[in-house]
Amino acid sequence: MNTFRLAIVRQKYRPDGGAERFVSRALEALDNQSVELNVITRSWIGAVQPQWHIHIVNPFKWGRISREKGFAQAARHCWQKEKFDLVQSHERIAGCDIYRAGDGVHRRWLLQRSRVLSPLRSKLLLNSCYHRYVMNAEKEMYQSPELKRVICNSEMVKREVMEDFGVESERISVIYNAIDHQRFFPATALYRQQLRQQYHIPVEGKCFIYVGSGFERKGLRAAIEAISHTNAYLLVIGQDKEYKKYQQLAHRLNSHQRILFLGVQKDTLPFYQMADGLLLPTLYDPFPNVILEAMACGLPVITSDTCGGAEFIEQGLNGFVTDALDTPAMIGAIESIPADNLGNKMSKAARNKILPYTPENLSQQLIELYQKVLSL
Repeated sequence: MNTFRLAIVRQKYRPDGGAERFVSRALEALDNQSVELNVITRSWIGAVQPQWHIHIVNPFKWGRISREKGFAQAARHCWQKEKFDLVQSHERIAGCDIYRAGDGVHRRWLLQRSRVLSPLRSKLLLNSCYHRYVMNAEKEMYQSPELKRVICNSEMVKREVMEDFGVESERISVIYNAIDHQRFFPATALYRQQLRQQYHIPVEGKCFIYVGSGFERKGLRAAIEAISHTNAYLLVIGQDKEYKKYQQLAHRLNSHQRILFLGVQKDTLPFYQMADGLLLPTLYDPFPNVILEAMACGLPVITSDTCGGAEFIEQGLNGFVTDALDTPAMIGAIESIPADNLGNKMSKAARNKILPYTPENLSQQLIELYQKVLSL
């Protein structure tokens, strides 16, 4: 295959973001292929390999709509000027060759979010100028004649794209995210004990981990409520502008001594390694990387049926799937996952499930897709 110029579009690179980690892993996986890698972005924080070409487009913005519209116009101008062979956008921008629907379908997220809002706030949400802009941009992008393929990271999102936008099945490729299972792995019993002692968690106690920024969307309230009805501990990794509200909830439910708010962590591995399971009752998430990371560390997963990651869960074998707001079902799942999970059947099943999803496998799937699109 001759070298071709690929542009990946992502408005903002944040090291702890799930979409950004996909971009990083895809870039690293493609590094040894016949691809000239370009990234169009407002800002890039973190390591950049010498052979990557970063195109910073940062137009002035004065609000959310201005931010989205301005970047879309600037990014499109950049790729038209550079005449890349392929443009893969991770933003809803009409005119790209390939769109990766990593954020799912916006209307589906709004409908899920409405479940935790009052009727008035729900109506305001659905009629918001910003959200209407996003939905219109999404529709325009899917109807664009330039769009040749859509990448979804779960079958859930593929179904939603087909149902909401009429995109044919053969134009959608489901490519699951990659995980480096040599970087994420279970701890030894001794190291696990040392970690727990460091954070004052009983060695024999049951401990779950929640990882994600944007607490409302990721279901932290439901996680806190469920944990509060058990004796388990919860490690909260992530950030949110309403951080204190969730700490106050833990206090009201008298579970604050068992719920540790630890903020964003550059290295999440030790926190996975001291936990017995991942608790992520997200309202809506196409497929969070944290599910793969947790399973690689041997953690059974409790998540929701509006999470694409549920496709990796075999009920009762390597985790549990519940409704995002079904607290009793969540409590039952928490109680069903054993403490001290090292080496048990659920732990082994969780890790074995993710072993095929390597960066090399991701690279091969992407290259095959690019070859198909270039031949059209």
